[in-house]
Amino acid sequence: MTGRNVESLKKCGAECVGKQKPLILVADVTKQEDNVRVIEETIKKFGKLDVLVNNAGRGVFGSIETTSLDQLDDMLNTNLRGAYHLTILAVPHLIKSKGNIVNVSSITGLKPFPNSLAYCISKAALDQFTRVIALKLAPKQVRVNSVNPAVIATDFQNREGMSPAQYAAFVKHSEKTHALGRIGQPREVAEAIAFLATDSASFITGTCLSVDGGRTIMGPI
Repeated sequence: MTGRNVESLKKCGAECVGKQKPLILVADVTKQEDNVRVIEETIKKFGKLDVLVNNAGRGVFGSIETTSLDQLDDMLNTNLRGAYHLTILAVPHLIKSKGNIVNVSSITGLKPFPNSLAYCISKAALDQFTRVIALKLAPKQVRVNSVNPAVIATDFQNREGMSPAQYAAFVKHSEKTHALGRIGQPREVAEAIAFLATDSASFITGTCLSVDGGRTIMGPI
C-alpha cells in the first residue's frame, strides 16, 4: 500500500484486516526511484507479487480554451506515466505468479467532458494502455483490466479546486446525470477492483469496467 499522505496511509492500513499486516510505503508515483523501491520492498516482504493496482491519480479543470501544456504534462505524469513505470517493474514478477493488473481509470476515458480536457486524455490513454498490455500478456496468463468510476463520494473534486458550495451543487447535479440517481461510494469501486483481482474474474481481461451508476449511458453532460 503506497501513497504520499502518511496519515491517510495509516488510516487505510488500520482498516485492513487479514492474516498479514499490510506493507505501508510512503512514495510518489511520479518519482522513478520511489517506484523501484515500492516493487523491491514488496518482493522483499512477500516474496512475490500477485496483483498490481495502479490507483494514483489527480484531476484538473480546463478546456481547450483555458488549458496549458503544463496541465497536460501534470496529468500524464501522474495518471499515465506512473502506472506505465510501475507496470514495467511489476510485469516480470506477475508473469511468475500468473497475477493480474487493475488500473483505476475514469469514465472520462470513455466519455468526453470538454472542461476536463487533459484529464480525459490521460484516462483515455490509460484505458488503451490497459487493452494493449492485456493483449500482450494474455499468453502468459497475466490478466489486465481497468475500472472506470463516475462521480464517487471522495474529496477528489475538493482537492482539485471546488469550493464546498460548488461541490454540493455538483453532487446535486450528478443525481440527474447518473441513471441510478446518486453518486457512488468508495466501497463500490473497491469491490469492483477486488472482483477483477481475484479468480472470480479469471476469464476477464482487457476490460474497462464502468462503475458509474449508469453515467456512461446517459445523454447530455
